[in-house]
Amino acid sequence: MTVFRKELRSGAFSFLVWSVIVGGLMAICVGLYPSMSGSMEDMSVLFSGMGDFSTAFGLDKLQFGSIMGFYGTECGNILGLGGAFYAALTATALLAGEEGGHTAEFLLTHPVSRLQIAAEKLGALTVLVIGLNLICFACGAGGILTIGEEMEWKDLLRYHGALLLMQLQIGGLCFGISALLRRSGLGLAMGLAALLYFMGLIINLDQNLDWLCFITPYYYADAARIFSNETLTGPILAGCTLGILGAGFGLWRYARKDIAS
Repeated sequence: MTVFRKELRSGAFSFLVWSVIVGGLMAICVGLYPSMSGSMEDMSVLFSGMGDFSTAFGLDKLQFGSIMGFYGTECGNILGLGGAFYAALTATALLAGEEGGHTAEFLLTHPVSRLQIAAEKLGALTVLVIGLNLICFACGAGGILTIGEEMEWKDLLRYHGALLLMQLQIGGLCFGISALLRRSGLGLAMGLAALLYFMGLIINLDQNLDWLCFITPYYYADAARIFSNETLTGPILAGCTLGILGAGFGLWRYARKDIAS
């Protein structure tokens, strides 16, 4: 487990920075709710009637004036984008970073198989992503309890579970991409996460593109769909499959690729 611990140590600073920023922004947003609650009903009517903008962001389905609707719109987008970028950036740097930093030749001289190295790196990625989501869940739920609002625990847990699954899927895909690169592709990671996000918006605008729901995890991690109890089994299974295939490809490819010195 040496590689696993090493990845956790080397990623600790980045993990703390992202956790503080994303979790802190979520707590701030929740803290603003009481001061805005007086005008929430008017804002809810306004947002729900903004045509395609409302449809794209699910504001025509969410009750923005309620704490859960507000949380799903504001905090959900913060964690949905921030967590996805963190998972993508971390995963993409795991395998390609060894070659880009010219440390692969040192690492591979040790009596550890490439498959074990890649598997421990993947395990570290999983722990870091889960840790980020636990901290953000604590910030969000703690903020709701602090301001004294009634919380729908079942919906909140389902929503955060979907966000976690979404980030793990993106992390798995980027881990597979990392095995194809010879240096860290941070721009590629950010681009993939952004592309999947915009796919989620496009589905809301054009029902003819609903087949994209089996590609982008932002479909099943959408607060409007979760809070309205839509059936999301198919997209969730497709997302899990894509994430597992991406991670599996990364393990397979790294065990067989020619490592640049």
